Amino acid sequence: MKDLDLIRLKGWFSQHKRKLPWRENCSPYAVWVSEIMLQQTQVAVVIPYFEKWISLFPTVQALARASKEEVIKAWEGLGYYSRARHLHEGAEYLTRVHKGQVPEDESSLRKVKGVGPYTVGAIRSFAFKKKAVAIDANVLRVVSRLFALEDLIQSQKMRQKVAEIVTSLLPDHEPWVIMEGLIELGALVCQKKPKCQDCPLMPCCLSYQTGKTHHIPKLRGKVPVTLLHRLVCIIKTPHYLLLKKGKEGNVMADLFEFPYLEVSEPIDDITTWSDRVEKRFSLALSHQRSLPALSHSFTRYKAFLYPHIFSTSHLPDIPLHQWVPIDEMDKKPFSSGHRRVLAHLLRFLHKKRVLG
Repeated sequence: MKDLDLIRLKGWFSQHKRKLPWRENCSPYAVWVSEIMLQQTQVAVVIPYFEKWISLFPTVQALARASKEEVIKAWEGLGYYSRARHLHEGAEYLTRVHKGQVPEDESSLRKVKGVGPYTVGAIRSFAFKKKAVAIDANVLRVVSRLFALEDLIQSQKMRQKVAEIVTSLLPDHEPWVIMEGLIELGALVCQKKPKCQDCPLMPCCLSYQTGKTHHIPKLRGKVPVTLLHRLVCIIKTPHYLLLKKGKEGNVMADLFEFPYLEVSEPIDDITTWSDRVEKRFSLALSHQRSLPALSHSFTRYKAFLYPHIFSTSHLPDIPLHQWVPIDEMDKKPFSSGHRRVLAHLLRFLHKKRVLG
């Protein structure tokens, strides 16, 4: 790429860049939070979460003071909850070690929980205006097409090669504009299906010149999805629901869910399962109602949930479970699938109260 190409990219970015709240407020803390939220999540989904997060936890110190449950609740629905836990732990570390300030040097940033090479580069580039490289999926896609690189895009070899190229492209004057311009170009133009006619770098793109834009980047095959079937047991008294909380280290750590039983196939007739549910929880239960079945996906799994309401008059201690007041449900962070189950349940209970 020549200087003229960089000028074209800079002009395109100035004209077409999206208005994003973390660009309006590009403090190191805001950039850090936004970049963590944007990992494996679309911008349109992140914006309301980011705005809510900043209103709840406007500073590193405010985030550090919050309870883990408050933090997870604010993250509820974004998925990959380890990101929220890392932000919280990172804020505690920064408050303890850096007086609540996000440092600008690379070695200090790498010590913050959950901050990897990309996030280090993004914070240093966008917040501190340093000549720093931030290689995300957008940059990998743009650079691999520009230079017709045919290694697997997920490989460390490709990432290293792209990092070297980007380092050579960043100018001494306003390098952050080119860095963010490459990211924006990947997000808006050089997408999975590229919009080559809208690209300011089309004249210098080797993939375009050789007709390879739809074959580059090269991707590794998809990981197969595992299907799960779960009987969701909504066990309630007039005022309490039985819940379990994900253990630390598990995918659903710190998230509440209704207890469930793994089953081998969809459940059409609950009568064959009621005895098994009673034995599992050592409770005398009465099946009250079935709620709509639904599904949700996480990591490499797709879970089909078959929720059923069971009533009981007892509140015994059940290991690894807890009885939670129904009127406190909105304060608890739920996994995405079980949050939807809860919504169906609350609508049913409200309708039942209204109709008497």
